[in-house]
Amino acid sequence: MATVSALFDNYDDALTAVNRLQALGIDRADISLVANNADDWYGRRTGEVSDNDAGEDAAAGAGVGAVVGGAGGLLAGLGVMAIPGIGPVVAMGWLAATGLGAAAGALAGGAVGGLVGAMTAEGVPERDAHLYAEGVRRGGTFVSAKVDDAQATRAQAVLDQSAPVDLAERERTYRDEGWSHFDPDSPVYSTDEVARERERYRA
Repeated sequence: MATVSALFDNYDDALTAVNRLQALGIDRADISLVANNADDWYGRRTGEVSDNDAGEDAAAGAGVGAVVGGAGGLLAGLGVMAIPGIGPVVAMGWLAATGLGAAAGALAGGAVGGLVGAMTAEGVPERDAHLYAEGVRRGGTFVSAKVDDAQATRAQAVLDQSAPVDLAERERTYRDEGWSHFDPDSPVYSTDEVARERERYRA
């Protein structure tokens, strides 16, 4: 098996990528998505959840009930949780299950590198994993899929054709600002900070 991944500034681009991966025949259980939900955009779309409830429940080690969302219910199983250093996120797939475990262990110090560790355990290079986690922290959406080796090239091409972030360019931007790695002890970005971060890449 191989793992293919990409970071998106726009959730709808990420959703398009997920739908295209499923169209290749990749099982939904093998696709993960983690999207920043600092402004509770998902709750406003669905009317199902709020980020405040999510943060409280996740900190207590319990996930908010799974909800249905996305085009035609293709993303059934989306849920909301809190991840240390990132805050409220919308997530699905194998990475979401790992993230819930990280959130549950947060108060005991067991969430160090939770998201990064979950990524690297599934074959994402550590350097990239730190960038992906930081990208989600700043308002982005991470998509990853576990695929047969024979499908890896096509699956990565699907991600690359869905308007992902240029990871090398984004790394230069972060490092020029003094960033070195994702830190789960970093303060969570506020709603306004996430909005500004999203706006700077919109052009």
